[in-house]
This record gives sequence, C-alpha cells and structure tokens, in this order.
Amino acid sequence: MMLKRFFCFLIGATLFCVVVSVDGLAQSRVSVRLLTDEAEAVLAILAKRKAGQEISDSDWQRVFQSEGYVRLKKRETAMQRSFEEAEFKQFVLSDQLLQKMAALEETLARWKLADATRAGSLALAYLPKDANIQAKIYPVIKPRENSFVFDVKTDPAIFLYLDPAVTREKFENTLAHELHHIGFGAACPRKDAAEKTSQLPKDQQTLLTWIGGFGEGFAMLAAAGGPDVHPHAVSSAEDRARWDRDVANFNEDLKKVAAFFVDVLQGKLTEEQAREKGFSFFGTQGPWYTVGWRMATSIEKVYGRAKLIQCMCDQRMLLSTYNRAAKQLNRKLKQPLALWSTAVVELSPPQK
Repeated sequence: MMLKRFFCFLIGATLFCVVVSVDGLAQSRVSVRLLTDEAEAVLAILAKRKAGQEISDSDWQRVFQSEGYVRLKKRETAMQRSFEEAEFKQFVLSDQLLQKMAALEETLARWKLADATRAGSLALAYLPKDANIQAKIYPVIKPRENSFVFDVKTDPAIFLYLDPAVTREKFENTLAHELHHIGFGAACPRKDAAEKTSQLPKDQQTLLTWIGGFGEGFAMLAAAGGPDVHPHAVSSAEDRARWDRDVANFNEDLKKVAAFFVDVLQGKLTEEQAREKGFSFFGTQGPWYTVGWRMATSIEKVYGRAKLIQCMCDQRMLLSTYNRAAKQLNRKLKQPLALWSTAVVELSPPQK
C-alpha cells in the first residue's frame, strides 16, 4: 500500500513541507531530506534587489550560515577550488542572476514537489537487499553549473545545481541516479570481495578502482527503472539523441577503455597520465556511463538482476560475466557486442 505523508522542517524562520510517497520498503530503508536553505537565502537577496531594497549584513549571513552554503564551501575547498564570500557576493549581485530570479523561484517550487522517496526506491532496487540510503539533498544556486555527491561515508549529500531547464521528472531521475551512488558507496564492495581485492597486486587493484567508473552506467540503469526503459525517457530530446549516438559507439568505446585497462595493468602510465585518461571517459556522459549501462543491461537480461548486483559489488566478476552474457546475446544480434580481452578478464575469479 502506498501512502502520502507530509514532512515538514524548519529552516530559519520559514517552515517547508514536502509531500512524499512512502511504502514499506522506503519507510525502513530510505531516509532522504530536501534542504533548500541556501537557495532560499539567495532568492531572498534577489527579491530585495528587484524591489530596490537595501541588502543587509544579516541577509548575507543567512546565505553564508546556511547548511547548504557551509557544506558547499567545504566541498569546493576539498577540491582545492577558490570559494570566497566576496566572490560569491559578486555572483549573487550579478545582473545575469537577477534576470533568472523568476525562473529559479519556479524551479525550486517544482523540485519541492519531487517524490524523493520513490527515487530512493529505484536506487535500492539495484543494491543488495540489506542496503540503506541516507542522504541530504541540497538544491543550490551557485556559480558552477555542476551537480555531485559529497561526503558519502560520513554524511551523504547530493548537491544539485538549480537549473530551470530541469523538470520535476528529470530532477527525480537525477536524484535516483545520485542516490544509487550513495547507496552503492555504503553497501559495496562486500567485505569478502574487499578482502580478496586487497590481496591482489597493486596494478590489479588500480585496475579494479578504474572499473568502478562503470558505476555511472549502473546508476543510469537504476534511475531508469529497468533494462527496457530508456535512460533518458524524461530528458530533453537533445539529451536523448546524444545518448543514442553515444551508445551506438559502444563497441569502439569498449575497445578504447580496454586499451586503457591494459596500459594500467602493464604499468605503462604514470598516476597522472592514468588519471587524465580515466577521467576523459566521463565526459558529459561518456564510456563510463554508456559502456557501463550496456554491460549492466546485458548481464541483467541474461542472468537476472541479482547476478548483476553481485557483479556490481564484486567487480572482479563484472567483465567476465558480461563477456558470457554478450556471447549469448550475440547469437541473435545483427551487430555483435564487443568483448573484453583475455588479459583484462583474467582479473575475475573462476566462475562456478
């Protein structure tokens, strides 16, 4: 039975209430809070600017003392990026931001109606049965137009750039994607897999770390809700077309990633070179997304979701399991799926 519940919380002097759908699964395993204090404080300053009113020091302190701003600054500082109050003031006082005020207000109002618990349930469906998700969600108005997860191990947070182009449905989809990252980070790898991985040679451990990049593809699958649902079903036509073009390059992209993996195994790259090459596969939604998604959907279609989750949490099994699944699928496909080379697959444990 699905119930509707009101969750209310106090930020400053303002009470916010969010309606979420709650089922038995979500009640026990998903705890998600939407915190809009930073965005509300910035919008309050923009409202004063529009009305020609003076902006007081207390208005700025409302921004700088908001939980969203404090944690955002902590993250940017950890990334060794400049994030000073003077710079942020300049951003808030820009004419460009003021012109976006109405759109930002409308967007925040839409996002407050998002079903965050449903997004969490989608993520949980692709995690071990004992997984739990706890997270704080911060829609933020900031100079950089990026979204990300932060502090996954101690106080999981999702920062989402308040983008007027993002519908409520797309916001929920993005939430499910990021919540899967958080749940995955907490539940995987399983203890036995981590212990066995720690006993591998350093180059193999490094390779398995990079194989973790395919988590982006896992999250795409989880957020969609299944292998037969388009990952960009609620996205713009442009985003959907880009994804379709990139997925069509699966075989070539797999070969590019495979060449990178071999270089890592053979110690041909410095740490900086490996980092540069590995990060190039993120892109807007590069091979870590598309190749990871196609591998995940192939495994699920052939062996089922439970087997896929097992491979996700013990990624020594991922490439070899995909190869076996792809060989079965290739019997019916006009364009066969590319396979991983023996040199890379040998990382996987023997399959029983």
